Amino acid sequence: MYVIWRNSVSCLRIRKVPHRFQSGNHPVVPLGSRILTDPAKVFEHNMWDHMQWSEEEAAAARKKVEENSAVRVLLEEQVKYENEASKYWDTFYKIHKNKFFKDRNWLLREFPEIIPVDQKTEQKLQELSWDPAKTSAADGFSRTRCPPVPEEKNHNQKRCGSSDRQSQAGSQFSSLDSEEHRKGPLKTELFPGSNATFRILEVGCGAGNSVFPILNTLRNAPESFLYCCDFASRAVELVKLHSSYRAAQCCAFVHDVCDEGLPYPFPDGILDVILLVFVLSSIHPDRMQGVVNRLSNLLKPGGMLLFRDYGRYDKTQLRFKRGHCLSENFYVRGDGTRAYFFTKGEVHNMFCKAGLDEKQNLVDRRLQVNRKKQVKMHRVWVQGKFQKPLYLTQKTSKLVFSLLSHS
Repeated sequence: MYVIWRNSVSCLRIRKVPHRFQSGNHPVVPLGSRILTDPAKVFEHNMWDHMQWSEEEAAAARKKVEENSAVRVLLEEQVKYENEASKYWDTFYKIHKNKFFKDRNWLLREFPEIIPVDQKTEQKLQELSWDPAKTSAADGFSRTRCPPVPEEKNHNQKRCGSSDRQSQAGSQFSSLDSEEHRKGPLKTELFPGSNATFRILEVGCGAGNSVFPILNTLRNAPESFLYCCDFASRAVELVKLHSSYRAAQCCAFVHDVCDEGLPYPFPDGILDVILLVFVLSSIHPDRMQGVVNRLSNLLKPGGMLLFRDYGRYDKTQLRFKRGHCLSENFYVRGDGTRAYFFTKGEVHNMFCKAGLDEKQNLVDRRLQVNRKKQVKMHRVWVQGKFQKPLYLTQKTSKLVFSLLSHS
């Protein structure tokens, strides 16, 4: 396959993997630098970052979860919530339209991998990451969504070959490879975004609270293309009706990621980035691994899957009443939508089993404050960045080795 081969040998043409895959290059704390040092000042702000729980707080959270999960939803009801999941989300968007969640303006600061690398973009993102005035926690997060998470130290991507001879071999191979491309399916089978050189997929796009901040940024990158899908048809309709929707650079479509037999409107192995933000938690735990495996197949070698979702003992989990627990750490809300609460270890195992390399996996703990009611609430989210390994197929390896030997 031309696209995969071209990407596989790209490491022969450049000194290192593009900057967007090197999470370790970001500031240690791009956002969330408001630290509570004096407990007496806890109600001076709405949110405090990097909160460490005391043993008493952790024990109280565990006890609360034991209590609210003691009574499980009846099996026949669980089957109904599973079979009619799209209907419940469709009803949700029918009621709330695009008014419930705020635009995720923090997204590009926390996940700069979303956009293609160029000098202007990198400079702009660097300025945003370092400027505390532009990275306020109040910068547009939703009631149930969240502000960005602080970075942890990450392993940088390994460098590829950097000699002039390797560069020359990569260039020669590119010419040979183009012959295969002329025979390949991408030449004869057009699909939305087939001419793009950088492709993004957002899974569970909802009403477009991530779509439009991304599209606004990609306006100056015409070679980029954004796919976005949701299994609630009403949500996809809201995206398409939005004034900022551009069919030339975006394809919104209805899709159930749990349906393994349902094809995407593009081939496997072509995506640079997949965005999976507060989506996996709404899927039954037994089906999560299959979803992640399928998404991994959509990535090209070197592509990134960006993840953020609810963490174990988040205040949302603690607030569930008895009788709303479906299974361990999995609950149903009053409107029929569901939520799972992850640990860092679960996230690691799931994505690594799908063949992805972990570049970031951290727990973001914050203290949210209602100053009017003098109430404190612990927020817990898990964020990760996982990369599909750069590799060479056996046939490609032989060709590259032959070119290097004769250089």
